[in-house]
Amino acid sequence: MRPKTRKTRPPVSPDDSALFRESIGDVAPVVDDHADVRPAPPPPDAAQTRADERAALEAIMSKPLAELEIDIADPLSYARPGVSKKLLRQLGRGQFSVRDEIDLHRMTSAQAQRALAAFLAQARREGRLCVRVIHGKGLNSKNAEPVLKGVVDRALRQRGDVIAYRSARAADGGTGAVIVLLKA
Repeated sequence: MRPKTRKTRPPVSPDDSALFRESIGDVAPVVDDHADVRPAPPPPDAAQTRADERAALEAIMSKPLAELEIDIADPLSYARPGVSKKLLRQLGRGQFSVRDEIDLHRMTSAQAQRALAAFLAQARREGRLCVRVIHGKGLNSKNAEPVLKGVVDRALRQRGDVIAYRSARAADGGTGAVIVLLKA
């Protein structure tokens, strides 16, 4: 095998070099020969996620109460978007002073909704922004299902003045009550 030899260029005469430079004129060196002509991409948008969440919320809110699958032992927990998880943990630990409470036992769904709405409006007017709503565990209801628990959950999620709520500590009613924080 023959070793490869490198071809050498013939020398360029000074006259040819001067003629070339005169012909092309002033030039600037090219740093990158790939021009980026694409516009900057738009910032990411979670439009599909928002649409999915909106559809799920609408599906939940439109279901009849009988179809809501809330277990007796399932704790309720909710915070408006933008509210920290720390606030929910503080609610669960009983770190807020409960200023008032309402007991919805032995009420029908319609009565409970009206009583809850009136109670929350009055509590807010009077500056009692942390309240307990006792809905019971549903042990004495038909089929031992927590009907009022679903009513309370749904009603609280629909209210704009509710910041967050969470099932109470065991000593304060456990999964048969919720502690609610209201906007000032």
